[in-house]
Amino acid sequence: MFLSFYGAAREVTGSCNLLETAGHKILIDCGMFQGGEFNEQKNFEQFEFNPKELSAVVVTHAHLDHVGRLPLLIKNGYEGFFYATPATIELAGLIMEDALEVMIHNGIKTGALPLYGPEDIAGVMQQFKAVDYGEEFLLNDKANILLKFYDAGHIFGSAFAEINSEGKKIVFSGDIGNEGAPIVRDTENLPADTDVLICESTYGDREHESPEERKKIIKNMIAEAVGIGGAVMVPSFSLERTQELLYELNELIDRQKRIPRAPIFLDSPLAIAATGVYRKYTEYYDEDAERLLRAGDDLFQFPGLTMCETREESKRINQVLGPKIIIAGAGMMNGGRIVHHALRYLSDERSSLLIIGYQAVGTLGRKILDGAEEVEIKGERVKVRCRVRAIGAMSAHGDRKKLLKWINSGGSLPKKVYVNHGEPDASEELAKRIKKDFGVKATVVNRGLRVKI
Repeated sequence: MFLSFYGAAREVTGSCNLLETAGHKILIDCGMFQGGEFNEQKNFEQFEFNPKELSAVVVTHAHLDHVGRLPLLIKNGYEGFFYATPATIELAGLIMEDALEVMIHNGIKTGALPLYGPEDIAGVMQQFKAVDYGEEFLLNDKANILLKFYDAGHIFGSAFAEINSEGKKIVFSGDIGNEGAPIVRDTENLPADTDVLICESTYGDREHESPEERKKIIKNMIAEAVGIGGAVMVPSFSLERTQELLYELNELIDRQKRIPRAPIFLDSPLAIAATGVYRKYTEYYDEDAERLLRAGDDLFQFPGLTMCETREESKRINQVLGPKIIIAGAGMMNGGRIVHHALRYLSDERSSLLIIGYQAVGTLGRKILDGAEEVEIKGERVKVRCRVRAIGAMSAHGDRKKLLKWINSGGSLPKKVYVNHGEPDASEELAKRIKKDFGVKATVVNRGLRVKI
């Protein structure tokens, strides 16, 4: 049995792992590389494996850095099935279609061809097979390779995957969710007697604010911005962060009346479509969200909220004077409608930028988060005069404390850990803590590493 790492190795994007077992090759995730031209160019490189030889593809969740290259597998001859939870299947379709639209739009300006076409996305969707949480699924009858999904508590439908084969239990974390996140259920415990754990480390070197502190920061920042008449820009990922923020704003404005009312604009067609999936799969809600739903509360619609699907609706936001809250994609500010708002409001001292998710190296969001005083947007130099604030507790990723807690949650520690999906410092720090706290060997992976299990 062999395990190879072809993405998210000492970086956070491009998740792609290959498990070779019992004469079969199983791919776990196939995501896009994001963050600057150099990193994104990796998407056009040939796969380090032959997609025609794959027996199965397991998808942990629908974020672009985990599903963005699935259509390339179809384009390169893969004819097998993709396995994911029902919600992940629907959300992945939205994410891949949005990615194609962005590639086509960018290609008009640069002349670059998109990675794949609509027929490749259609091929992925036709070859998806739904596997729900807790269901033991035979990936291959003759080889007796078993797949089981557990709720990762990261985004809607997200899972960590257990694969049993050749007497070994291998667990792929995908992305592990944050503590105290609203709507989604808590992360399930790591299965006992895990032989090998492949564990993400996005925030493996730091700890987030508490959920209580998160509410306090949101309340104070929005109340202050509303008080001085500025715009609050929130670059938000279309899955989870947007729905979570709407939930928090509904709580603070409508139910608790803790911050003043101001017009709120959800300026993201993808987030609006994804919210429809959240409405559909209410069985994935946590207890608090279920209670509100039973009481007749619409979690994602409340007075003062406007959904902006068309470009014309987006442009009309500029006509609204005074304080306003603008939630727009993309979450790392490397495209999408948030760029247009940033161009208009970054230089406004009355306005604010609230960063609520991970920012990859090379993205506009990361440059601003790192303290850039001036940035380039659509060919223009823009001064950063607005207030910038980041809330780690609103990340959909668990921090170091949560990851260590999860690794130790199964009643027995994993025998070996491979650390991926993190920048070098974060991955190295988490690996050191795993060794120190648990005495378990933890290896930070490099791209192309192939190990025998």
